[in-house]
Amino acid sequence: MIIRQYDSETKLSWVLAGLAGVLAATAYTHSEGYFVTFMTGNAGRAVLGLFTENQWLSISAAALLVAFISGVVVASLCHRHLWRSRPHGALRLTAASLLAATVVDWIEGGPTLPVPLLPILLVAFGVGALNTTFVRNGEVSIPLSYVTGTVVKLGQGIERHISGGTVHDWFGHFMLLGGYIGGAVAGGFISLVAGGTWMLAIATAVCVVSSWYSYRYVDRRGSWR
Repeated sequence: MIIRQYDSETKLSWVLAGLAGVLAATAYTHSEGYFVTFMTGNAGRAVLGLFTENQWLSISAAALLVAFISGVVVASLCHRHLWRSRPHGALRLTAASLLAATVVDWIEGGPTLPVPLLPILLVAFGVGALNTTFVRNGEVSIPLSYVTGTVVKLGQGIERHISGGTVHDWFGHFMLLGGYIGGAVAGGFISLVAGGTWMLAIATAVCVVSSWYSYRYVDRRGSWR
């Protein structure tokens, strides 16, 4: 099978792309349409809200950008100074931020909708941290929520396959995209039966399970080296 030719870390990236999709669905479906994975959209909203007389759109989008970048910075500092033997330690920071978002949302109003901005900012922070899970030579090697980049690489891989390459030129990117879309679909179904706080709690549980999976099947085996 094609999938057997990929190592545990690559397969983990597909799982975590699914987690990113779940988080995107969690924030978007039960809030005012906030993006926690789509920073291109937030960058545009932060500026365009000023031209549409919607200052709150600009403020919220800018806050989401800052929260996401903060997650990247804090997780990167932890990678450098605390997690040298735990390459996927960012998952713990993501799980902690999701747990905090769940608690804050419960305090602010419980399962009533929509989910306010503060818990969503904590989710964005967690997604930023999540994107530092796969690092090579100080740079992110697999961006989990950067779907645009994944689609571009997928298209380039298909071209290489057509031009004499193999299925492996694009299959990994296809699985990464599929993982994200699958996670978003799963999150969409969850949103139909679980309120805001409960959906955040489910996302937290999914992240904890993913963290356990990364430790049990990747970190302990040293397959990331």
